[in-house]
Amino acid sequence: MASEGRSSAGGAGAAGEWGDRVRAEVTAGAAETVDLLSELVRTPSITGSAAETALQHRLAEAFAGEGLEVDHWPLPLEELAADPDHPGTEASRHEGWGLVGTLRGRGGGRSLMLLSHVDVVPPGDPASWTNPDPFSGHVDGPIGGLIGGGVLYGRGACDMKGGLAATILAVRALRRSGAPLAGDVLLAAVVSEEDGGLGAFATLRRGHRADACIIPEPTGLDVVPAAAGALTFRLRVPGLAAHAARRAVGVSAVEKFWLLWEELATLESRRNADVDALMERWSPAYPLSIGIVRAGDWASTVPDTLVAEGRLGVALGETVEHARAALEQAVATACSRDPWLAGHPATVEWSGGQFAPGRLPSDSHLVERVHRAHEAAGGRPRETYGVPYGTDMRLLTGLGGIPTVHYGPGDAALAHARDEAVPVDEVLACAGALAMLALDICGVA
Repeated sequence: MASEGRSSAGGAGAAGEWGDRVRAEVTAGAAETVDLLSELVRTPSITGSAAETALQHRLAEAFAGEGLEVDHWPLPLEELAADPDHPGTEASRHEGWGLVGTLRGRGGGRSLMLLSHVDVVPPGDPASWTNPDPFSGHVDGPIGGLIGGGVLYGRGACDMKGGLAATILAVRALRRSGAPLAGDVLLAAVVSEEDGGLGAFATLRRGHRADACIIPEPTGLDVVPAAAGALTFRLRVPGLAAHAARRAVGVSAVEKFWLLWEELATLESRRNADVDALMERWSPAYPLSIGIVRAGDWASTVPDTLVAEGRLGVALGETVEHARAALEQAVATACSRDPWLAGHPATVEWSGGQFAPGRLPSDSHLVERVHRAHEAAGGRPRETYGVPYGTDMRLLTGLGGIPTVHYGPGDAALAHARDEAVPVDEVLACAGALAMLALDICGVA
């Protein structure tokens, strides 16, 4: 695989009139793209659902309609699950589909992959949304040009169907402009990112590779070359059941869990005492959070079991094994300090998605090239930093060996939240920058 850092004939600056033609096609495709994004959001493609599969089939038709070379295949779930590098899953899944559409170049250039996930998280209580339909896909305000556009609402609008729509518009603009790209542009749509990254993993195992990759996760059009990891864990805390009227005879698993909670809070502080410069804007950069706690089966019984599920942030440059060992040691330390838990220790299980951290190689020039492409598309200078959540980046950079950054529309603070939304202008600006980047990376023949 060629290095994306080497110069290419006919980059974004040298493309001249092809850059002008491609930008014009991005502008011309604005209304069509907003309609597509609205359709994408109206499809409730929750991870593992039938709608997720239906959306992959719909996109395969759209890719073929754009004249792309389409690879659309059923995921071999059992084979992937048996792979030692399987990234883990949380949602129940009976099927899944991979999808890559390729805009073939004329040869001699480098390749660029634009990879987006189609799955979304559940919307929560619809009554908490301003619009009672969390999958409305409605737009407030005009779609405009690249200034003064509206905002499109709905679950998945920000994370990350806005980015997906931007990649489709970018490839469409490249094709419709007639730009004679030397290298290939791969348009990948993947499932199951939200619960581990099975779709990206399957795409790599299918053999798809490129010299550089952009994942348009919501960054507000900032450039993100690093993502922390995240591991899902389960704690089982034992107690001793007794009648609540004789509470002192029993041992409450809830009370013993509090001892673990305090030790885990100390562990989080220790793990965030000295963080990578790319992560300094976040506090904490590597959160340790308990999201689910279940205990007891009767109000008048001292609970004999507590199960807590949580998330452990993994630092940039840290191995998954090291992070697991740190949490397991913290639990063991807390148990050793309590007479009951010393004899009946809590246990740790690792389940669900297991996200290692990911980072662009230090010798890559991809960050600078994305910044240049963003400005070539008319954007103002943006920031560069890392993000505190796990993404498909670690699969692309790790297993795939593909230099990868995040660059996409929307504010990640709205992801997974009520009234999720994405600014239409950012979707269109992202598409223009991705098209400029393709001219640079792939070269003009």
